[in-house]
Amino acid sequence: MNPRTAAQRFADTWQHGWTHHDTAAIITLYRDDAVHTSMPFRPPHQGKQAIADYIQWSFTGETNPHVTFADLIVDGDTAAIEFRVHAHDNGRPITLAGCVFARFDPDGLATETRDYWHTTDGHQ
Repeated sequence: MNPRTAAQRFADTWQHGWTHHDTAAIITLYRDDAVHTSMPFRPPHQGKQAIADYIQWSFTGETNPHVTFADLIVDGDTAAIEFRVHAHDNGRPITLAGCVFARFDPDGLATETRDYWHTTDGHQ
């Protein structure tokens, strides 16, 4: 699969999956042996099940997410995609803004992903 097509599918599926807290849809984007790192000092999540567990955990306490992804930047087999989320975290409004870097295999599945993000109070 063309990396740009894979990256667009990744962003579209994540946008829908995050909005609806649909971990099952999101995890279809990852190869079985994929590795995901969320933030620079956290240990990586290795394998599809560990990534699914992390995603499910990250949705805990979050309600009413409105998720948007920016235009893709694709170079070779890797994409950088910014995102912004307005949600409520345990009842308080927050904005989460960040970027995901994803590397894709020839079948369009993510083999490695890395997120950097920040949250702030309120919807900005």
